[in-house]
Amino acid sequence: MKILLAIDGSKYGRWATDWVARLPLVDAKKVTALHVVDLSALKMPLVPHPVPAWDAPYVQKEAQRLEERADAVVKETRARFASLKIKATVLREHGSVAEAILQQAKGAGTLTVIGSRGLDALDRFMLGSVSTKVVHHAKGSVLVVREPARPIRRIVYATDGSKASLKALHFLERQFVPKKDKGPAIEVAVLYAMPLLKYPELREPGHRLVESAAAKLVQAGYLVEPVFKIGHPADEIIKFAERRQSDLVISGARGRGAIARFLLGSVSTRLVQHSPCSVLVVR
Repeated sequence: MKILLAIDGSKYGRWATDWVARLPLVDAKKVTALHVVDLSALKMPLVPHPVPAWDAPYVQKEAQRLEERADAVVKETRARFASLKIKATVLREHGSVAEAILQQAKGAGTLTVIGSRGLDALDRFMLGSVSTKVVHHAKGSVLVVREPARPIRRIVYATDGSKASLKALHFLERQFVPKKDKGPAIEVAVLYAMPLLKYPELREPGHRLVESAAAKLVQAGYLVEPVFKIGHPADEIIKFAERRQSDLVISGARGRGAIARFLLGSVSTRLVQHSPCSVLVVR
């Protein structure tokens, strides 16, 4: 599997690097790590746009600092991969961070792994966040890392019967190894949250949906728990993942447009921003 790892020298980038080593993937990992130097972020004090005066001494000094930091990040990442015994290509580019990541991850079969800094709601509204932009616009699947790496033992698979959630199910069936060596099998909670209390006739199809997905995952080798909830899907998934101390939440990406995401949000966006554990959004 092709993996694009976004690195930035922060603890979040290091967590993401370690997660690459922990992922229980069927295929060998072909890893590319990318560090982006965004010089457009340099601004004059109290000026809301990037500064054009590149000859300003403080701008030159800050640009040099960013370049030196990039050298250190690349060197550290290569050493980290060597210690993890993973062969990887480490790249360094200039430009917009999110755009550079999306350009490198343009192949539909690429899994992008990125750390989340957990920007608050105002920051996301005013500036957006790199992880959110990548989740919204990447052609392939995206793993947003929210905590240090650990063995994946408990997964919450969120389903709603859509094509997007079926892709997430197929990812679990075909891309993950449910059991490593003689260790215990990965536990998967198949969770369906029904938000419409006034339509009780939808409960039975919901139960059938969960049982069908659970049967496929049992056949694949997982330990499976069917879970049926009433409430807002994202909220129920988050609460369940926190209570269960899950290691990973997996969901599909519905691909809502920008206006719909702004007005309504999306389950995958809310999970990426508020999940207590890391989130894999599958395309």
